[in-house]
Amino acid sequence: MRLIKGQLFFALLGIVTIAACNHGPDKKADQEQGQTIAKPDITPITLKGLYSFAPGAKTFQACGKQTELWVTDSSTQLELQYSQAISFEQQGDQVYVEVEGRKVKSTKGGPGAAYDSTLIVKKLIKLTKDIPAGCK
Repeated sequence: MRLIKGQLFFALLGIVTIAACNHGPDKKADQEQGQTIAKPDITPITLKGLYSFAPGAKTFQACGKQTELWVTDSSTQLELQYSQAISFEQQGDQVYVEVEGRKVKSTKGGPGAAYDSTLIVKKLIKLTKDIPAGCK
């Protein structure tokens, strides 16, 4: 009797483990019912524009656009190279940058809440104090 209870316990444990590993949505069943699961677009895009960094303000303005975006630097290179190119007294001055990243809607209550969108920088391609004529 004890042996049967032990085998039953391990059999149930195995079934629970298998069920737990297979808990995700059934994509095939959703597709058969005509539903598709949309994945967010996480493809990085290349942007060119003006970047400014000052205490409490990290902004990007694409060339030819009036809208400013809040910037989050996940590359860890943007702020570093900005501070190397601009002296402490010049903080807040704009520099020309080319970055790879993605735009997302800004979160309410976060540091960039005053901006409609946030640019998440994944890769810094170029940073220079020389601003091209078409990007002023």
